[in-house]
Formats: sequence, C-alpha cells, structure tokens
Amino acid sequence: MIEIIPAIDIINGKCVRLSKGDYNQQTIYNENPLEVAKSFEDHGLTRLHLVDLDGAKSKQVINWKILETIAGKTSLTIDFGGGIKSDSDLQIVFEHGAQMATVGSVAVKEPELFQSWVTRHGPEKIILGADVRDHKIAISGWLDNTDLEIDSFIDKNRQAGVKKVLCTDISKDGMLEGTSLELYKKIKTKFPDIYLIASGGITHINELALLEDMKVPAVIIGKAIYEGRIALKELEKWNSSSN
Repeated sequence: MIEIIPAIDIINGKCVRLSKGDYNQQTIYNENPLEVAKSFEDHGLTRLHLVDLDGAKSKQVINWKILETIAGKTSLTIDFGGGIKSDSDLQIVFEHGAQMATVGSVAVKEPELFQSWVTRHGPEKIILGADVRDHKIAISGWLDNTDLEIDSFIDKNRQAGVKKVLCTDISKDGMLEGTSLELYKKIKTKFPDIYLIASGGITHINELALLEDMKVPAVIIGKAIYEGRIALKELEKWNSSSN
C-alpha cells in the first residue's frame, strides 16, 4: 500500500501553495494550519509533510510554533522541512514535535554535517530532500539552482546511509498537470532499496495506483486537495481499499 502524505506549506503562519516554487505565485488556502491538519486526521490520514517556506527563504527554522501546535493537538506523524541549516535548527524541529526532518540544502552545501545528522539520528528520522528542476538539484526553497544531477546526488547520499528520499519535480509542483511518473520510475529502478517519496503535480486519484504499480512507497499530495481535485473522502476510501 502506498503511503499518502498530505502537505501543509506555511508562509506568515498561513497555509499556502506555490506554483513551481515561485514565492510570487502563492495562494492562501487557510489562515489556520491546525484546522487543515485536523481535517486530514479526521479522514484517517496519519502523516503530514509540514514545510516552512519562510524558513527555507530565510535559511533558518521560523514556523516552529505551528509545528508545536499541530504536533500537540493531533496524532499525525510529522516530517518537517524548510530552513534546517544547523544543529540548533534540527534540535528545534525534533523538540517541537516532528518525528522526521526533511533536509536538502545542507546535504548539498555541507554534506559532512548532513551525514553526521543521519548517523546521529538514524536514517529513519532524516529524509533527503531532492528537489529537481531539469534533472538538476535546486536548493534554498528552490531559489538556487545547482549543477548536481539527481542520480549522483541520491547515490552519494545512499552510500552515506540515507534510506528515505523525498523527490519533488519543481516544474510540476502546484501546477495540477500530473506528476513525473517517468522520473520516479527511473529513480525507483536505479535505487530499488530507497524509500522514495514522490512529490509534485499529483492531480488525480488514479495517479496513486500508477505510482503504487511502480513500487513507489509514498506520495505527497498538496494542491490537488486544496483545489478539490482529490477529495479527502476519496483518500479515506482509497486508503481502506488499499489495506
């Protein structure tokens, strides 16, 4: 069964979504992220991908209070990403209720620090964030491009102990044009042992079955939920039918 992970992206304390990672193309969907998280929980979802977009831009964790509130008032298993750049950032994230941290920029800029986190906290708690634009890694809230190829980036970190990779195709993210099935198929074929979390562009419920057929173990859904393309009730039914 594929694990369904709804996403909440935070800017100025509000639940938003961007288009292609562009901070100038943001839509506010709810002023109360806790309300959104509780709606996910009410429909039987158990996971949450919480993204601190303010933190990603400012390069330090900003919205830890929202993390603390959601963790304290729901039973969702939360992975938190955005702005984790130092030991203290990571400590804040874990101390305020996240069970996992998604880290991308540090893995690129300070690989030894990132690898020390994997060693210290374990590969179940540290998720490699691999944000992709034209098969190259982008960092800092997708504001900065690099020359790193996705395959070599995953391979290097897999050899260093990483087991979970959250891969987002930036060109698809928030566009509601379908997800990058070929990209995820390629990654899963090359790295069958990686726990791959597919992200970006999920638009229709049938895409979940396609990803599951490809042995992709988890998927993040964001804008499709907020725009009503995929109803939470559908995910509830799909979850139960997959069990």
